[in-house]
Amino acid sequence: MKKLLFSVTKKDLIVETFRSGGKGGQNQNKVESGVRITHPASGAIGESRESRDQLSNKKAAFKRMSQTKEFKAWHKMKTSSVLQGIYDIERQVNEAMAPGNLKIEYFGRES
Repeated sequence: MKKLLFSVTKKDLIVETFRSGGKGGQNQNKVESGVRITHPASGAIGESRESRDQLSNKKAAFKRMSQTKEFKAWHKMKTSSVLQGIYDIERQVNEAMAPGNLKIEYFGRES
């Protein structure tokens, strides 16, 4: 069973749009279809300007950003720190639940 440890959302990224320039006629010079996505926590940057529409370039830029060595290294470190935190919590719970740490009271009927 897979368990979500953390997620990267829009608020974790800086998304910039720009005019792509180059071939493509007037559309390239008027519309901000180029996209650059930066993940400040890792320093990873992905950029795309191949497509004529911004949404396709956003998807491509995010994919490129997530495949950089900087993002992969950050992802590995983040995953290990989250897993270490989960391990520490489980260890603390197990220690607290040890038989020597439990107080059990029995309430029976009085005769």
